[in-house]
Amino acid sequence: MKKNTISKWAICSLLFGSLYANAQKATLEVDIAKTVTKIQPTMFGLFFEDINFAADGGLYAEMIKNRSFEFDKPLMGWEQPNTKRSSMNMQSGVAAPVNVSENKNNPNFCRILINDDKGYAIINEGFRGMGIKKDAKYNLSLKVANPDGTIKKIIFQFIDKDQKVLGETSIIPSSKEWNNYTSQFTATQTEAKARLKITFEGTGTIDLDMISLFPEDTWKNRKNGLRKDIVQLLYDMKPGFLRFPGGCIVEGRTLADRYQWKKSVGEVENRKTMMNRWNVEFGHKQTPDYFQSLGLGFYEYFQLSEDIGAEPLPILSCGMACQYNTGELAPIEELDPYIKDALDLIEFANGTIDTPWGKLRSDMGHPKPFNLKYIGVGNEQWGPDYIERYKVFEKAIKAKYPKIIIVSGSGPSPDGEHFDYAMQELKKLDAELIDEHYYKSPQWFRENAGRYDSYDRKGPKIFAGEYAAQSVSGANPNNRNNWECAFSEAAFMTGLERNAEVVTLTSYAPLMAHEEAWQWTPDMIWFNNLETYGSANYYVQKLFSLNKGTDLLTITQDGKPLTGQNNLYASAVKDSKTKEVIIKVVNTSAEAQDIIIDLKGNKLESKGNLTTLTSPNLQDENTFSDPKKISPKESEYKLKGEKAQLKLPAYSVNVLKLKIK
Repeated sequence: MKKNTISKWAICSLLFGSLYANAQKATLEVDIAKTVTKIQPTMFGLFFEDINFAADGGLYAEMIKNRSFEFDKPLMGWEQPNTKRSSMNMQSGVAAPVNVSENKNNPNFCRILINDDKGYAIINEGFRGMGIKKDAKYNLSLKVANPDGTIKKIIFQFIDKDQKVLGETSIIPSSKEWNNYTSQFTATQTEAKARLKITFEGTGTIDLDMISLFPEDTWKNRKNGLRKDIVQLLYDMKPGFLRFPGGCIVEGRTLADRYQWKKSVGEVENRKTMMNRWNVEFGHKQTPDYFQSLGLGFYEYFQLSEDIGAEPLPILSCGMACQYNTGELAPIEELDPYIKDALDLIEFANGTIDTPWGKLRSDMGHPKPFNLKYIGVGNEQWGPDYIERYKVFEKAIKAKYPKIIIVSGSGPSPDGEHFDYAMQELKKLDAELIDEHYYKSPQWFRENAGRYDSYDRKGPKIFAGEYAAQSVSGANPNNRNNWECAFSEAAFMTGLERNAEVVTLTSYAPLMAHEEAWQWTPDMIWFNNLETYGSANYYVQKLFSLNKGTDLLTITQDGKPLTGQNNLYASAVKDSKTKEVIIKVVNTSAEAQDIIIDLKGNKLESKGNLTTLTSPNLQDENTFSDPKKISPKESEYKLKGEKAQLKLPAYSVNVLKLKIK
């Protein structure tokens, strides 16, 4: 009986103690006067890969799919509704690809025999349709040869699923030889699933190639440019860098289909269309119509980096195909072409106009160098073969361009034998910047907020190059961009920021996805043919990027960094340009929490700003119908004395900004 009484008393004491402890406000201490280290302007950036229709059908505003008839099936994307394979088609006509072998980059064109111009049409389906907006203008261009001179007019129409015409223009094919033609027309209605119908006046043969269609209203109004609404979301983040063109796209399934930057520059019509390695990568999302026109090429990537104020960070093949596919190797003694590609790329970006590659950049419209500072060798290769090749690249690049910072890779995972081996070997080589990737559960991100606390401050710097919380599991089509993933990433990012002595670049991946043509989820930005929105993850990334500051400060509770104690995570910075102290606190608890922040070392203005990102349910997401369901809310904050008191909502990311006197 006595034992039971003591046991009940002990239980009551524990419960009371727990309730008392929870009632106490956590006190965080910040020393505003003491800088731990400078935060690099590259701290929060962007990783672009042509996956999920991110380039053709997405960022690159071209509306015609297979515009130069260079897909493996040359008429893929084109429909001839009145043409039958087993017919002479005397009441219509028929199109056939013609291959001209001397044109190695663009060998195919389309030859159409029109037997009855009242019955023949050829229609392009676009990228899951074409998004057109009422009263918006669209610029058409194409190459035409009218060898017999019998075709009098070519008519172009936007049509909807019911064949209703939503805009029209035409050209007169005046030459028997190849000639360039342009026209413009206006959409009479907004339609997400428009198609382009082409008809003719006259009978006989007509040859068509490079049929291209762009909205006039592109980013910076550039002809044949980028989709304005998508770039705006990138620009609004004020990213520190742009990594391109991938990702696994760099490696290729085989070395033959690796990304080769030299094929992506020069005149657009001379860039070689190639298969996109993501078109058959996943059984859950076969996309055989996914190709790369390379209209968005390395020049455009450099230009985009400049436009959005980001350092360009190109990644090149190191002579290893994707190890998840063939793992094909270029022999060490045959690496010279790969090395030359790297050296020539630096010349293309930074060379004077009297160098061959600098002249090409100038001829393309940018005489001034792009001021490239970084280059990546390989994507996420692993094992001794990678280290052996990295050494060769490092020696050659540093011999000619000693100031270029080389990014090396630690493989596809943040742990395991491949990771351990790579880190061990790269440290021996005094590698400058090591790229780490992690696609893990939300719980992993919360539990690893202290990952870099123990990293060697004198060792290589870290590029957290690809990360995203996976709501189900890696490479699973059921992954969601839900709120638990986003705030868990925020908790982890406080750890990245707290370790700015080691971590100098970070980026979420993948960057974007087409609503109807994705291969991988989750993704930071979603778009369809008319609209785009930022996920909850986008707003987390944007909050950190816009508030990265210039100087890292310490923020502790009982002398220790906040890495999940009582479900709280925190980092603190100072911005010497705006004279502000910026505190980020993440509450991953299901309950609201009160905290006190003791701000020492400088006097502060009483008026500040508090930005909160929160949602009540772990599974909440932004959608096309509710694109800002989870988005930042700003309010004025009044500081009383040296201690800031905050009530942190459940499941919230909070950014407090206070002016320094």
